[in-house]
Amino acid sequence: MEKSEIKIYSKNDIFQRFETLKTNRNKRHKCREFLVEGVRSLNEAVQNNWTVKSFLYDGSRLSDWAADMIKNVRTQTNYCLSAQLMRALSDKEDTSELMAVIEMRKDSLENIRLGTNPFIVLFDRPSNKGNLGTMIRSCDALGVDALIITGHAVDLYDPNVVVSAMGSFFNMQVIRVPDNNALFGYIDLLKERYPGFTVVGTTAHREQPLYAADLTKPLMLMMGNETMGLNRAYKEYCDVLCTIPMAEKSYATSFNVSCAASILMYEVTRQRRA
Repeated sequence: MEKSEIKIYSKNDIFQRFETLKTNRNKRHKCREFLVEGVRSLNEAVQNNWTVKSFLYDGSRLSDWAADMIKNVRTQTNYCLSAQLMRALSDKEDTSELMAVIEMRKDSLENIRLGTNPFIVLFDRPSNKGNLGTMIRSCDALGVDALIITGHAVDLYDPNVVVSAMGSFFNMQVIRVPDNNALFGYIDLLKERYPGFTVVGTTAHREQPLYAADLTKPLMLMMGNETMGLNRAYKEYCDVLCTIPMAEKSYATSFNVSCAASILMYEVTRQRRA
């Protein structure tokens, strides 16, 4: 099938739009598109049926993998850039041979697909791109159905978030929910639909130890902001508050949030398998 291709040899308006998708959060969301590079990320995006609007590439150095992607994935318009322009866009030491402009997905609580024993994680106002990407990756690895992001948070579609999620970004349902009323309404709906559905909050204070909580039921695990912890409104909405026990002689008083989340999620999967 013949595909539309535009050749770009200078930092013209089209190239500047690609730079904007990479660096400007507001413009990204206005266009509802984001720029992606990396073999793992692009493979997962295609495998999970994300809409690829365009491919960007240097036509003089395409591997068989890149050529097959360009040939077989449906796009609107592709762009052949000079090697210098590809280097200017790429964040990798070894310039990516293929990048893609991908369409954002709509945030919808109602469309979240859940298993028979739902496991949902909520991350309240994440402020660090690496933490959010790592959280997405851990959720994917440990069988979480969906990750919900609340409040004023770092941009889900920032390139650093996508890269740090290492492909899991496109395999994980991640929903942004700025409205607490919508969130609480969704939780009430889940409690009606799944008997025993439990909201588990996390805290650094001495609460019920993690291993003593029953995590085998349908649940939502709430993780707090890196600096301020879990929002008071969410904490009051929790059925259970639990903590990760630490060594008595430990100087550390808390874990990094993505590290803590991985421990908590693993305990959920351990109890369920047991």
